[in-house]
Formats: sequence, C-alpha cells, structure tokens
Amino acid sequence: MNDAPAIFITIPLSHYCEKARWGLDRAQLPYREEAHVPLLSRLATRRGEGGTVPVLVQGALRLTDSSDILVHADSVRGGELLYPKDPQLRNQVEDFVKHFDKDLGAHVRRWVYVHLLPEKALLRDLWSRGAPPREAAWLPLIVPVARKLLRGAYKVTPESGARSLERVHEVFDEVDARLWGRRFLVGDRFTAADLTFAALAAPVLFPAQCGAVLPALDDVPGAMRAEILRLRETRAGKFGLRLYQEERATTGFKPIP
Repeated sequence: MNDAPAIFITIPLSHYCEKARWGLDRAQLPYREEAHVPLLSRLATRRGEGGTVPVLVQGALRLTDSSDILVHADSVRGGELLYPKDPQLRNQVEDFVKHFDKDLGAHVRRWVYVHLLPEKALLRDLWSRGAPPREAAWLPLIVPVARKLLRGAYKVTPESGARSLERVHEVFDEVDARLWGRRFLVGDRFTAADLTFAALAAPVLFPAQCGAVLPALDDVPGAMRAEILRLRETRAGKFGLRLYQEERATTGFKPIP
C-alpha cells in the first residue's frame, strides 16, 4: 500500500463522516482530512470516484462508504479492532452496522435538517467550519441552493421529520433493551456496532468529543434542544455519550493537519 497518508474527504456536519473518522482514529491510520462545503464537496469526491462523502483515497485505494472504511481500518490493524474474528460475533456486528446505517443515521439526518434548514445563518456558520476559505466565501450563494436540494433529496418536511423521530425512538428503545446487563452491543468489548450507533446518534446527543461539526446546544431551535435533552437521558443515549467519553476521547490520535 502507498505509504503516503490517505486523503479523507468530508463535509463538516456529516455523522457518516464521523463514523468513518472514528474508525480511522481508532486504528491510528495516518490521513489528511479535506473538509468541503456541501455541493462543492462533489468536485472533490470525483477524484475518489465517489459522489457523496465520506471518501478515503490512498494510492489505488478508493473507498466511498463509511462501513467500507471501518472494515479497511480493522483489516489494516489485523482484525479484532472493530470486527471480531469469531464468525458469529462478526455477523452480529455487521447486522448492527447495517441496521444503524439505514434505520438510525438516515432518520437522524432528516430530523436534524427539519430543524436546521430554516436556520440560514447557522447553516452558513456550520458549513464553513474547516472548509477552504474560497469555498466558504461562496456560501451565501450555495446555501439557498443546498437547502432546496437537501429538502428534495432527503424528503425533508415536518411530517417526514416526525416519522423519522419516531424511528429514532424505536432504535433507541431497541438499544435500551439490548443493553440490559451489557456494556457493549456485541460480546464484551467495543466493536463497530457500538461505534456506528454512537457516531450516527451524535447529532441527537451532542457529545463534547464528537469530531464532526455540531452547533452549540443553545444555538439550535428550542424543540430540537428539548428532544436532544430527552434522548440523552435514555439508556441508549447515556450509552452513546459514555462511548464518546471512554472510547472516542482516549484514542490519542490526531489527523495530519
């Protein structure tokens, strides 16, 4: 494999990027993160033969899915880092990852956008963080277009947002039940299942250690803030916050500036 650091292409708000980022940090794989504003990120991902973020590029390696990046990070470190070698346990982890990708991450994203898309000034601030200054300068023009495209792409309406919040609660209830007598979702140690849940739940938990850009809790609309505070108090919410405190904050690894 190419010895040069990988290029990790992201957008600031993405919890799927945070999922992949956490895996890279956990494996202590050298990478240089390239954050871009929405829409303009597509120009960068084309280099990696991808469309949406995250994208990881290193030499001939092109990974365009957050779960593929987790598998790659695990395999580079010889396995057992995020995916157990035991076939039965690995299948359980993979099932949880797929479930959370589809039934948690997508619904968290829709519900968050219901609340944040009307906040034009807040979006400009969030989307500019870490992005190249030349891209950030285009945000006054990009934000109106991006808001319209995101509403259409993710079917963002008050009604769909309410249904998505119900699905988030259902997944949290499933995790609540799974955690009776357990510290982790599969086996007796941290795996990609735990990482995926915590990362994709981050926009409804606001963990201090999150590597993605999040607004200050006081800056989001009141209804959104109240729901985040409720979810934080669930067993699943406390589990996600604990994982950030114990497993995310202690990696001690920093990407290449």
